[in-house]
Amino acid sequence: MNIRHVVESQQFTVPLLMRLFERTRTMEYIVKRGGTRDYDRSIMGTLFYKPSTRTRFSFESAMYRLGGRVLSTEQAREFSSEIQGETLEDTIRIIGHYCDVIVLRHHEEGGAKRAAAVSSVPVINAGDGEGGQHPTQALLDLYTIYNECNTLDGLSVALIGALDQGRTARSLAYLLGKFDRTKLYFIAPDEMQIKPDILEHLDKHDVAYELASNASGILPHVDVVYQTRINRERLLQRDIDLTPYNIDRAVLASMKADAIVMHPLPRSVEIDHAVDKDPRAAYFRQTQNGLTVRMALLTMLLDNY
Repeated sequence: MNIRHVVESQQFTVPLLMRLFERTRTMEYIVKRGGTRDYDRSIMGTLFYKPSTRTRFSFESAMYRLGGRVLSTEQAREFSSEIQGETLEDTIRIIGHYCDVIVLRHHEEGGAKRAAAVSSVPVINAGDGEGGQHPTQALLDLYTIYNECNTLDGLSVALIGALDQGRTARSLAYLLGKFDRTKLYFIAPDEMQIKPDILEHLDKHDVAYELASNASGILPHVDVVYQTRINRERLLQRDIDLTPYNIDRAVLASMKADAIVMHPLPRSVEIDHAVDKDPRAAYFRQTQNGLTVRMALLTMLLDNY
């Protein structure tokens, strides 16, 4: 039931997820009352080799609200000793002497796993590589679905966008596959479709899924739409129409009255700003949940450290 590091979504069992969500509820009350000083002797290091404003601020705010302190760098590729040839492993060994938990975003897939293998303190994967994972984003996404839908069983979820390199969608697929009667729809241009390793995992665990290149016939029937960005520059056909992968008021009108629209953000044109006013638009509530989920996760790691 206890975890030492957070490297990938596969680490989390359903009982552990429920324990995390229960603690997240407690963190919501703590935030409302202005925070706590319970972890005032704890220091978190945020080591970001690639920038990410939301993830870094979310973690740092979480630590401050727990009463802890933060050591931070956002451009570690330029400002760490990597520029002088130091390995990630040596950097982690050294930083572990200065803090009690390390939040790492690395430019190479598998970077977090390498760090965890040598770290004397807990390591949290804040995103690795272009096709790796982002497990804490998936945890807050799952918590949002749990809050909004009041269940995690029997849901149909459409994941849309550049899924092959989508760390958030990949991580969330692993978590959703742990629940009963889940149906996943992977909607993407052919050259950006979800990688076989995710499909092999779902097959192994008897999780139903479909691959599609158009969302129009699917979105009216799902409970959750998980929208992600598509980078036009990556498309092999420059003149490809991205409209089938975007959400506007017309698409929203076709969806279930109790469905929700999510996005890990930042967004570009894939969700029309007019959608923001609809109560089914859950993406800003989603980002708010990131604070308390990460507070809960930090306390679970620090309590076991």
